[in-house]
Parts: sequence; C-alpha cells; structure tokens
Amino acid sequence: MKLATVFALFGSAAAFAPVQQQARSSSLSAWKDETVVGITAPMGFFDPIGLSKGKDDATMSHYRESELKHGRVAMAACLGWYLDAAGVHPAFNSELSNDPLEAARQLNPVGWLQFVLGCGAIEWLAEKIKERPGYKAGDLLGAAYWVDDSDEGWVDYQNKEINNGRLAMVAFMGIFVQDLFYGNYGDMIFKQ
Repeated sequence: MKLATVFALFGSAAAFAPVQQQARSSSLSAWKDETVVGITAPMGFFDPIGLSKGKDDATMSHYRESELKHGRVAMAACLGWYLDAAGVHPAFNSELSNDPLEAARQLNPVGWLQFVLGCGAIEWLAEKIKERPGYKAGDLLGAAYWVDDSDEGWVDYQNKEINNGRLAMVAFMGIFVQDLFYGNYGDMIFKQ
C-alpha cells in the first residue's frame, strides 16, 4: 500500500506535462538571460536533470506556473500538517486523528467531496484568470498590472516566494515519507 502511494505520487507528475508542443519562439539561453525571477544564488538556473532543454517560452512559463502553484500548496500543506499534528483540527470538532494520514482515512465521503469541489473551484477560477490580457505566470491576483520586474523589491519578493516554495516541496515530501513509512508525524526531533 505504501509503495503504491509513492508510485502514484510520482506518476501524477505526468499530469503537468504539456499536451502539445508549440513552435519554438526562442532559445532556452535567452529565457535564462531575460528572466530575473527564480534564478537565485547560489544555484543560479537550477535544472539538474535537464527538463528545460529545448523548451520554448510558453512551456517554460507553464513550468514556472506549476512550480509556483506546487510551492504554494506545499507551504500550506506543511503548515496544515503541523497544525493537525499539534491537535488543532478546525473541522469535525477535532474528532479526527492528529496523524494527518490517519485523519485522511477517517474523513467521510462528504468531506472528501467538499475538498475536491473546493480545489476544483479554485482551479477553474485560476484558469479563468489566465485568460486576462497581460497575464504573467503565477500572478493570480494581478500584481503585474501595478509593478513589473524592474522593481528590485518586487523581484526580491518573488524570489523569496519561489525559494520558500521549493523548500516546502522538499520538506513536505520528507514529512509525508516520515509518516508513511515510520508512523512519525509532527515534531519528532525532541521525542525519545
């Protein structure tokens, strides 16, 4: 069961692959040179397994959008995991387990339906927002209308969001695996 969950987790990444290839509008090196957000020290342009090789601007923009979305979800997931593990469960009168994986198993079908419909509504709204003229990848609130990437403070804020999202994605995988394989959830550092 645990192995199937891990394979399903990694297999779901295929859902984010682009459906069709478009004509290449520019080279990757031009995208790296012109993009100031997300290329941060000490790594610079981080692509250790070469997923960006030969990709056009539209595909790279889609990758950035996915990175931002997954980072935001991972940051919320890390916070939610530790709140739940600490005994703070805002739903169901805190009757569910403090172990987040066990709480997911205990959640009734109506709760799962609410979760799926809520996520679907957010995704639908995000797709509608993307249809705006001048939309920039990941900018769901429209901040690009008021400030552009020439403002150092705005670029610094975006880089912090991307870096924190990258850290949260790695951290959540560690938290998830720790609970899945060892049954440890929450802050296990100081427990004997």
